[in-house]
Amino acid sequence: MGHTNETTLAHGGNQQGYQEKHTGAVNPPIYVSSTYHQQQLNEFGSYDYSRSGNPTRDQLEEAIAILENGSSGFAFSSGMAAISSAFMLLKAGDHIVITKDVYGGTFRFVTQLLTQFSIEHTFVDMTNPAEVEKAIQPNTRVIYMETPANPLLQITDIRAVVQLAKKFSCLTYLDNTFMTPLHQQPLDLGVDIVLHSATKFLSGHSDIVAGLAVTNNKELASKLKFVQNTYGAILGAKDCYQLLQGMKTLEPRFSKSVSSAIRLADFFNSHDEIEHVYYPGLDHHPGASIHSEQSTSPGAVLSFEVKDHVDAKRFVEQLTIPVFAVSLGAVESILSHPATMSHAAMPAQEREARGISERLFRLSVGIENVEDLIEDFKNALTVKAGVL
Repeated sequence: MGHTNETTLAHGGNQQGYQEKHTGAVNPPIYVSSTYHQQQLNEFGSYDYSRSGNPTRDQLEEAIAILENGSSGFAFSSGMAAISSAFMLLKAGDHIVITKDVYGGTFRFVTQLLTQFSIEHTFVDMTNPAEVEKAIQPNTRVIYMETPANPLLQITDIRAVVQLAKKFSCLTYLDNTFMTPLHQQPLDLGVDIVLHSATKFLSGHSDIVAGLAVTNNKELASKLKFVQNTYGAILGAKDCYQLLQGMKTLEPRFSKSVSSAIRLADFFNSHDEIEHVYYPGLDHHPGASIHSEQSTSPGAVLSFEVKDHVDAKRFVEQLTIPVFAVSLGAVESILSHPATMSHAAMPAQEREARGISERLFRLSVGIENVEDLIEDFKNALTVKAGVL
C-alpha cells in the first residue's frame, strides 16, 4: 500500500524495508565504514567501497526517490555537486537552454566551467515558452528550469517546457529546492531529472550541506550512478543520517513557514516603505495561477524591494530575529541580500538585467511566531536614510 509523502517523510524511509533487523532500532545505523569485507574471492557482496555504495546513503536515496515518484535517487556532497553531476551527462558540442533567473552558483558553473568543455548555453526568459522554443538549437540536449526561481520567484510552466523538450528531443532538468517533493512533483509532469539543494528545506536546520538528484529513467539513472561513482562527490554517511532526520519534520516545518510567509507577504505588500513584493501567494505575482496548477503551496520564500529612501544597511542592522546570511529553508528565518550573496557570482550588469537590485532582499521564513516577525520588520522599516 502506498503512503502519502507526509507519512513517508515522518518515517525517514524506514517503512520501505530499511528497519534495523537485529535490534528494531527506530533510527537506522550509520554505516561509517569506508570498505567492506568480502566473503569470497570471485563474488563480492552488495558493498565494497563507500564511494560506490553505503547502506545509510541507500536509505536516503531510496527515500527521496519515493518522495519524488522516481525510480532512482542520488545523494551528493552539495546542491551544486548534484547539479554539476547532472550536467556531466553532456558532452562537448552540446547546448543548454537555461533560465536566466537561475541560482548564482549554477550560473557560474554553466558560464565558467562548462564552457571549458565546449558545452554552449543560452539564457532565456523561461516564463515565455516562445522564447524557450526560439533558443532551441539542433545541438540542444538539456532545458534547465528553476521554479519558483531564485530570487524573484519567477514561475515556469513546467508542462509547457516539457512539451517543447519532447518536441525537440531534449532532456529537462528542474531545481525543486524551493518547493520540495512535498508540494511539487516535477517527474509527474514529465521532467527527466529533479535536483535539490537538500541543505535547504529538506534538511531544515542549517547544519549540513547536501544535494540530491532523482529520475525515473533507467538509462539516465545508470549514467548518473556512473558519474556519482566516478566524480566522487558523494554525501557521507553521517550527513545522510542527519538529512534523513531533518526530512522527518519537513511537513510541519514547511506548513508553519508557509502560513507565516503568507502573512508576511501581505504585510510587506501593504507597507509604505516597500516598493514591490515577489511571492507566488500574491494574486498580482506573474505566473501565480500557473504555480497553483503545478504546486500545492505558495512556498516559504519571498523577496521584497525596499524604497530608495530606506537605509538598507540600517534596516538590516535593526532586525533582531532573522539571521542575515546566505542559504534558506531553515527553522530560523533567514534574510539574504541576493546582490552580495546568492548572486554575487553573477556580474553586476547581468544582475541588473535580471532585476536583482541592491535594494532587493530575500526572506526565507522560519517557524518563529509570525507576530514577532512582523513587529521586528515593522520596527526595522522605520529606519530611513539619514535617520535612526
